[in-house]
Amino acid sequence: MKCTRCKKLACVSLPSHHSGFCKDCYPLFFTRQVETAIRREKMFTHGERILVALSGGKDSLALMLELKLQGYDITGLHIDLGIPNSSNKARAKVENFCDMHDLTLQVLEMEKEGLPIPEVKAFINRPVCAVCGKVKRHHFNRIAREGGFDVLATGHNLDDEVARLFANTLRWDTAYLSDQGPMLPAAEGFVRKVKPLFRLTEFETANYAFLKGIEIHSAPCPYSGGASFTNHKKLWGELEHRSPGQKFQFYHGFLKRGKPAFPVQEETSGVTLTPCDECGSPTSVGTCSVCRIKATVRENKAKAEATQG
Repeated sequence: MKCTRCKKLACVSLPSHHSGFCKDCYPLFFTRQVETAIRREKMFTHGERILVALSGGKDSLALMLELKLQGYDITGLHIDLGIPNSSNKARAKVENFCDMHDLTLQVLEMEKEGLPIPEVKAFINRPVCAVCGKVKRHHFNRIAREGGFDVLATGHNLDDEVARLFANTLRWDTAYLSDQGPMLPAAEGFVRKVKPLFRLTEFETANYAFLKGIEIHSAPCPYSGGASFTNHKKLWGELEHRSPGQKFQFYHGFLKRGKPAFPVQEETSGVTLTPCDECGSPTSVGTCSVCRIKATVRENKAKAEATQG
């Protein structure tokens, strides 16, 4: 197959785009997809400060590099979850990447915050993935808000968004469907959240990371086995293989024709948000859910230690 742009031998085939690219032209395709996403969704400008959530995986590191190459004012934030033989490796990849590309990085350690994920798993009677996600979203928003950032950018790709939309549609979860999309505007206590990779699949992001020589943390989280999110991705991967372009059509069809049926519910919910008594994050009660989780972990850990003693 020849490169769609320069007619040299292509190294990446993209059936969903009816095209292929050589190693020199493929990064330009990637760049233009990100540029289009930012422009059409009015995500941010070059005059704004952007906090980029960095996990150490291909998507977040590819996004960080691409935004730097496009000249944006970016700072990385990595959350060290404190998971043995996993978090240290992810953190090392992020730190090495930022050192190599002269990027500013902040690291937040959950051990110091009183919420290392192994203790969450041990002392909270809820699915650990759900609690971990809540904790990370809480701290991403808190750091962005306290640091005076205009926007929080995450590396969610088209596969992530399709799997989430699929799960929300299976449950007809109107609350989640109402805020499903690549850009969530700022609200009181919450910074603007954007997903500049929403037009690109996991495969497309992986190729960019490989061609740019980005070293990534690829090992799955040891606590993520059997997650429904992963199974949904596999189902959509099979559908995409049989009928290229289905992911894009499903997601963008929802944004254009389905999303208007699910208006944002916050304004009509009658819930008043006030700062958390403990951390200052917005909450509808005195103490936010993450601070309550932290208190439960502390109490249950103390009970377990007292019993053992």
